[in-house]
Amino acid sequence: MKKTCLLLALLLSPQAFSEDLVQWTDTSATVLYGDNYKLAPSEEQTTVTIESAGGWTYGDWFLFHDFIHFNDANGDANTNYGEISPRFSASKILGQQVGYGAISDVSLALTYEHGEGNVESFLYGVGLDFKVPYFSYLQLNTYRRDANNNNSTGWQFTPVWRMDFPVGNSSIVFDGYIDWVFAANDAFYKENIHFNPQVKYDLGAVIFGAAQKNRLMVGLEYDYWKNKYGVDGIDQNTYSVIVKYHF
Repeated sequence: MKKTCLLLALLLSPQAFSEDLVQWTDTSATVLYGDNYKLAPSEEQTTVTIESAGGWTYGDWFLFHDFIHFNDANGDANTNYGEISPRFSASKILGQQVGYGAISDVSLALTYEHGEGNVESFLYGVGLDFKVPYFSYLQLNTYRRDANNNNSTGWQFTPVWRMDFPVGNSSIVFDGYIDWVFAANDAFYKENIHFNPQVKYDLGAVIFGAAQKNRLMVGLEYDYWKNKYGVDGIDQNTYSVIVKYHF
């Protein structure tokens, strides 16, 4: 497992490719502040999230890492968690579009979950890309979960989306994901749904001009997690204020 994770980390690093292999990259940092978080040392949290997304010759990738501070906790008031998610595109590998109707591509989808505590898991499955009106992108990924040091082994369905709405010289972005974990091998690990959308206003386009679109975003994140971490009856329902900057 460790060798596989190291390979994924190297694979996702832009430095691992020559420039002609990388088609595009986007790196961003987000600061979030919110309250009413469950199963944490403190309900009040401040999170800094580093994200990277990109496309390359054989597919695409997305990775993030959260650095979480529990604002009013005693003792150890910090933790971290991240995911590395490469996908290998059938259309790119075969050199022709693989899809039908609204399905524009089919991919081998992988995810490695890591961080502090018993969170390490490896996910593998099938990703579908869709061309749908009003969506900048829409992906549906279905995974088999292989948990290394926790009881979340089972299945996971993860839609990911983004929609852009022009507003004057700027725009509003509605994006996010849903993680639905079901059919767990452990009877004590309950089916759970994590719904995590963001609504952001492109403030950079207003302050810095049209050349800086999608640079500085401000908005809100909604976080609903039914049976958080698979714990029966623990439901998280909270909002965070966010500021996001794309480098």
